[in-house]
Amino acid sequence: MKCWSLPIIVLLSASFLVVVVPSHSQAGIGETLSGPDSHETGQGPHGHLFGEWGGMRTRLLNRGVRFDFQYISDSLWNIKSEQKERLASWNRFRGTVDIDFGALIEQPGLYFHATAVWQGGGNLGTYLGLLTSPSGMSSANTFRLDSWWLEKRWFNERFIARVGQFAGQDFYGAQHYATSFIFEPMGYALGNLFTDFESFDPPSTPAMEVRVVPVHHFYVKSMVLAEDRNPFAHNLTGLVPQFRGAPVSVSEIGFTPGKKASSVRAFDNVETRKGYSGLYQFGASYNPGKFMSPKSVTPRSGNYLLYWMASQAIWRVDPKGAKGLDATFAYDWSSPDINRNNTLLTAGLRFNEPLPLRIHNTMSLGYVQNRLSQQFVPPNTPRWKTEHGVEFNTLLDPLPMLLVQPVIQYYANVGGRAQRAVVFGFRTKVEF
Repeated sequence: MKCWSLPIIVLLSASFLVVVVPSHSQAGIGETLSGPDSHETGQGPHGHLFGEWGGMRTRLLNRGVRFDFQYISDSLWNIKSEQKERLASWNRFRGTVDIDFGALIEQPGLYFHATAVWQGGGNLGTYLGLLTSPSGMSSANTFRLDSWWLEKRWFNERFIARVGQFAGQDFYGAQHYATSFIFEPMGYALGNLFTDFESFDPPSTPAMEVRVVPVHHFYVKSMVLAEDRNPFAHNLTGLVPQFRGAPVSVSEIGFTPGKKASSVRAFDNVETRKGYSGLYQFGASYNPGKFMSPKSVTPRSGNYLLYWMASQAIWRVDPKGAKGLDATFAYDWSSPDINRNNTLLTAGLRFNEPLPLRIHNTMSLGYVQNRLSQQFVPPNTPRWKTEHGVEFNTLLDPLPMLLVQPVIQYYANVGGRAQRAVVFGFRTKVEF
């Protein structure tokens, strides 16, 4: 276990900057959920299966308290692969509470968030041996407190600080168009951010971050978090913060044409897609801990990863509307001598409202390229091949509380070898 006091002091004294996602929804509470758990559309008065609880939801929201209960499942079937066909269903129930203390007790700019999950099922990516997980949710079976934090905003949300227990991958290296895709590197965060143990959802670790918006379209953010190389085992419930290993630091700078940087969300939705909005990001993570190299018996100090991401509306039917075409691209790199999964590339297109329906709908095409470092090839075995993954899905919102997303995926060079696989299935999401 490392000493944490010095890095925290250095973080504060050097004015490291981190991203906290501000919002402009009712009662000042914005989107606090990541990846597939974030909301594609606003819930509205009819957006919950159990309704407004006799008006209680609205009364609580007016007082600055928002509850969110949801169920999400990915049901995926490997209709063609070397493994025997299998239907794998991954299921997640999540409960969230967000509090705006400005509305509740007249403490403006102060917020609280907490969320817990139960999740479990079959992990098709592990079964097939894929580098690109077919589901952006699948990991380990667990029932736990995922994350919590206190957040303070100053100067019209140009300076924001957050402290608590939350995941780096929820906000750094996270895909801006995540709700529009199913497979992990595009449906949540870049799939190899784990190389230097940047924390992920749901086994979040203790963390603190700061965000600064010095000019209208530009932000800088940074975060320090607890490294935990086996978070599920060390903190079974998420209730007892674990300060294990070295402190990992993650930083990002971003530029957002067409939007105020103080209003940029970690993940977009139908409202934020209006107009020619975009988000361009460059980030880096660093872990000063010890790492092994395949060519040395002596551990090496320090590991890092760099990433570049771009998301941009490229065509609109109405320049102020959301119907049209969006594009996204991301690439990351880490040192090949100590990281087996050292590079990843993603690219995608999304068509908003392509079908002449009264319900919200999108069609998305995504591509993932996973490369393995040749320095990790076992002796007397062929070199790794580059794994390729392609996905096409259609998102349909038939009811305000229901989302359905059928998908088909194709993989070449599964796990860096010569196998191929075809996966078919769908995502279902219900808001309670």
